[in-house]
Amino acid sequence: MTVIEFISANLPTFLGLVATGVFAGILAGLLGVGGGIVIVPVLFFFFQSFGVSAESAMLVATATSLATIVPTSISSIRSHTKRGNVDIHLLRRWAPWILIGVLTGSFLVTKIEGTWLTMLFACIASLSALNMLLRTGKSAIFHQLPNTVGQSIMGSAIGLFSSMIGIGGGTLSVPLLTIYNYPAHKAVGTAAAIGLIISLPGALTMLVLGTAPADAPAGTVGLVNLMGFLCITPLTVLFAPVGVFIGSKINSAKLKKVFAIVLLITGVRMFIQVIG
Repeated sequence: MTVIEFISANLPTFLGLVATGVFAGILAGLLGVGGGIVIVPVLFFFFQSFGVSAESAMLVATATSLATIVPTSISSIRSHTKRGNVDIHLLRRWAPWILIGVLTGSFLVTKIEGTWLTMLFACIASLSALNMLLRTGKSAIFHQLPNTVGQSIMGSAIGLFSSMIGIGGGTLSVPLLTIYNYPAHKAVGTAAAIGLIISLPGALTMLVLGTAPADAPAGTVGLVNLMGFLCITPLTVLFAPVGVFIGSKINSAKLKKVFAIVLLITGVRMFIQVIG
């Protein structure tokens, strides 16, 4: 079967994945949020609309999201490095612990039920939304980062939970670092590098060790949907600048609050689906 024949046979899925890439790219540029926090819930509900079970949809959405973060984080790292916003010293301290967390989390994804991942994503998405709603412009809680033990725990936790729900490091690391009075611009730049440490080994582990569910969408290898990866990635990169442009023309602060509310509703909806 040729590529064109494959796309023709799965045209609704292809078009839906293209729309996901455009949507995630615009929101990432518009609101400064990581693509994973958008891609995972969109794919989760999208795959179910094609008859994929909720458990399988969450597993494939998580792995596919991590795969899309790899190239986008590389592009982001280049941009932030030029501006001096990547803290190399912090990365050297955190990288081994993040990697331990990622390998543990991505291995667990290949072994546990998707229901638990859905609940975990729902909790983290809801907390992230509340943070955006309630802590805008608030000062730091602590004056400096904790000691070496504390930082190793932080790095491991970021790697573990981010890999398990298919997001880059920004969703967890940026608010966590800013709570400790860490400069916001360096937190964002360093988070881009953390995203690569999380996404690359995480996606590879789920690709190699994961077993595609029986009802997985077409084009799934391991737990990664390759058609989703190929459709979403270039469009996310292409449309992120469009989001930045739109953000320069409207009140992005208010829009970010709207997104936070939508994200909170999404988290609650996912949680209700699990317990319902």
